[in-house]
Amino acid sequence: MKDGKIDINTIIGFLLIGGILLYFGYFSQPETPPQEENPKADSTEVVEQTRELQEVDTVIPVLEEDSLQQPTSYGPFGEASNPKATEKRYTIENEILEVVISSRGGQVVEARLKNYQTWDSLPLYLIRENASFNFLLRGTEKDFNTADLNFSGVQKSDSELSMRIQTESGGSLEYQYRLEPDNYMLQWDIVSKSMDSYLADTEVLSWDMKTLRHEKNLENERNSTQMEYRFANEDDVDELSASGEDLEEEQNLSWVAYKQQFFSTILWNKQGQFEKAELRSVSLENEEDYTKVLSSRLNFTKVGGNITMPLGLYLGPNKYEVLKAYDQDFDKLIPLGWGILGWINRGIVINIFNWLEDYGLNYGLIILIIALIIKLILFPLTYTSYRSMAKMRVLKPEIDELNEKYKDKDPMKKQQATMQLYQKAGVNPLGGCIPVLLQFPILIALFRFFPSSIELRQQPFLWASDLSTYDSVWDLPFNIPFYGDHVSLFTLLMTVSTLIYTYMNQQLTGQNQQYPQLKYMVYLMPVVFLGVFNNYAAGLSYYYFVANMITFGQQFAIRSFIDEDKIHAKMQEKKKQPTKENRFMRRMRELQEQQEQQSRKSRRNNK
Repeated sequence: MKDGKIDINTIIGFLLIGGILLYFGYFSQPETPPQEENPKADSTEVVEQTRELQEVDTVIPVLEEDSLQQPTSYGPFGEASNPKATEKRYTIENEILEVVISSRGGQVVEARLKNYQTWDSLPLYLIRENASFNFLLRGTEKDFNTADLNFSGVQKSDSELSMRIQTESGGSLEYQYRLEPDNYMLQWDIVSKSMDSYLADTEVLSWDMKTLRHEKNLENERNSTQMEYRFANEDDVDELSASGEDLEEEQNLSWVAYKQQFFSTILWNKQGQFEKAELRSVSLENEEDYTKVLSSRLNFTKVGGNITMPLGLYLGPNKYEVLKAYDQDFDKLIPLGWGILGWINRGIVINIFNWLEDYGLNYGLIILIIALIIKLILFPLTYTSYRSMAKMRVLKPEIDELNEKYKDKDPMKKQQATMQLYQKAGVNPLGGCIPVLLQFPILIALFRFFPSSIELRQQPFLWASDLSTYDSVWDLPFNIPFYGDHVSLFTLLMTVSTLIYTYMNQQLTGQNQQYPQLKYMVYLMPVVFLGVFNNYAAGLSYYYFVANMITFGQQFAIRSFIDEDKIHAKMQEKKKQPTKENRFMRRMRELQEQQEQQSRKSRRNNK
């Protein structure tokens, strides 16, 4: 109806409704005509009616059976193996960790870190329906997985819970969970009684986990996620490959860790060891919400026919002080470097960092202060290096003369003459390189420290919203090979300052006349760093940029104190003094004499 009038569509609609009513009124009469009197009945209608009758015939008996014949037993574990049992969930927590445990399997199904968030500001879970813990129980007719059984729970307090299954014969398997205050370690004691007939002599605990994504840079997080483990009664920590797929079999492990970039889940056998372990890692290259699949099959021996095994399940951050406090080498999960690199980070950098952190400073300022402190500590080496380069600049005209004099002569003679000049002038040609080499371990140590420092995670500074990942000031609509799809400003500043630093060193040391092409090669490394560091932690690029700027200031200050004319005068005086042949010069002379003897012998033989 439109504007108070009945249109043609309305009339047609009423006619159709009336036709349908007449149709159903005629065919719903109490007597059904014989089949032969209606030979033209619609075949589709017959099929539909037959199907409806079949459905009724099949549904009704099932309902009657369910209502009258409920099963009374599901095997040796009774109601615990009922697949239709209602799942219940229990929560235990402390100030920093919340753990949810399900009656299905009696296992941890959620673990949330209260003081942390994901890169996109969501609650951070290490476990959220992505992990499974399971024992295999032997039955007379079939085997049972504890992950599929229904445990009954007893909540003793907000931080303590007991989960148990019982057999019809009185045996039991119990998981006792407990959280201590301000602690990331979930105490997990496994105790069985009268279960020896259901347990193998060597029982296997299966632990599978699909690690969740937490960070902005998915590629870096995936590369940082790997399985690591410690051998019992040893200080050795090993790991599976961080890329692709890896499978290993190990023996006598005290703990196994599923380590992610800034967080870890560690299963620790507190009073024994896992005699054998099958470990597997698979990288999920095409996933956006997950990084890897990590799996462990951990064998342990029963004691007296039953399980009495105290475990610890660490669910927390990769923070050095936190992991170190457990005294189980958990801190080795943080990639601070081996040998002297790890010593520098653990003994110097972390202590300075924590000392400054206690003052509540912004982390950008902390990095600046660390750069200043390290540069002040290394200043004597920097001064020595600059002074050696100044001596080489003063001596360069005389070296050029030697190069011209011996241009077409024996290279050994030229080398010997050059070394004699260095000795008379009191110049060490490696004097400028040695201090740089001594500083190199510190640079590499900091290269390991900043990307693995959870303290920088989600800490803003200037335009960087998170110093633990790249700072993007421009997201590109395309991907540049070896560079990426964004522009990191701190990386650009670091690259430009490194190029300037390289140019200044070239001017200080002078041009290499023998290999002039090398003066261009030294500029290639900063350009390579531009691609590498573009996806690295902004805190690292920021540190190198600040360190370069401090170096510029030191060089200008040193130049004002060093008088190259005085250096030249002292070198001329020293050349007039008698010099004693040192070991290096003696070796050079002996090599030259041997070469001349061989040359004379060769000429005689040719005659």
